[in-house]
Amino acid sequence: MSSGGGNTGGRCRKGLFALLMPALAAVLCGSCQEPAGGWAEVAPGLELGRFPAGQGSGAAAEAVTVVRIDPARWDLQVHGSSARDRPGNLTVAGWCRELGLVAAVNAGMFDIDYRTHTGYLRCRDHVNNPNRNGYQSVSAFGPRRAGLPRFRIFALDETEFAAIDGDYDCVIQNLRLIKRPRENRWQQQPKKWSEVALGEDARGRALFIFCRRPFSMHDLNRILLDLPLDLVCAQHLEGGPEAQLYLQLGEREIELVGTFEAAFGEGEGNTFAWPVPNVIGVVPRSDLPRE
Repeated sequence: MSSGGGNTGGRCRKGLFALLMPALAAVLCGSCQEPAGGWAEVAPGLELGRFPAGQGSGAAAEAVTVVRIDPARWDLQVHGSSARDRPGNLTVAGWCRELGLVAAVNAGMFDIDYRTHTGYLRCRDHVNNPNRNGYQSVSAFGPRRAGLPRFRIFALDETEFAAIDGDYDCVIQNLRLIKRPRENRWQQQPKKWSEVALGEDARGRALFIFCRRPFSMHDLNRILLDLPLDLVCAQHLEGGPEAQLYLQLGEREIELVGTFEAAFGEGEGNTFAWPVPNVIGVVPRSDLPRE
């Protein structure tokens, strides 16, 4: 669901990417098959959860998968082709393997050049897109002074952009799904898609949220707010086949990939991970003492 063509542009690229980037969609591997409705610790401060997404949600396609990240123990990072002067893009799993990320998701929608984020995106000295648009949600991490949250999703109709940009190393503007505190900001609409989102809970933990089953965003927001996530706000990252979540640590590995609009069956729709230009990744904090 890049901004350059939405799902229509994605369908035009399906054949090429299917040949180049085979990856099994919506597979939870080996020991990562946790029962729906609970959390499993992957490492201290890093948890994996699976929760029902409507009726009869036993399979991966019918579940909401969440990676919960404690920023006191884990760092969020932004990586992409423009920052690394890379000629091509990678799948989210590919970015993790190349950069040694424990987990990652798409950083957000991108333009028709397959490099530029649709909203403002800066990480330290590298600016992928200096231009702001009308999106009202900004995620920020890497505080530049003491006393600031290590991770925060801000609402631009509540907080001045200049203050956020000055206080944090990494700032990413995306579409808002849920406004703090717990306000569903998406009007009902007929369109449905797979979704990967970035959320924040009441304890300030980051949530990588993935749902392969297509929903309208209004309905998905309602589902997420009803789940035991303690979710207070969230922003849209990507939809459709370009929505991806990857985690690998020890024997635990998951790679989840979205499908086309309204493809509800596990055997239907997209089954391939598509290359994306920018990701939000997770690594252990390097400044913590070893246990």
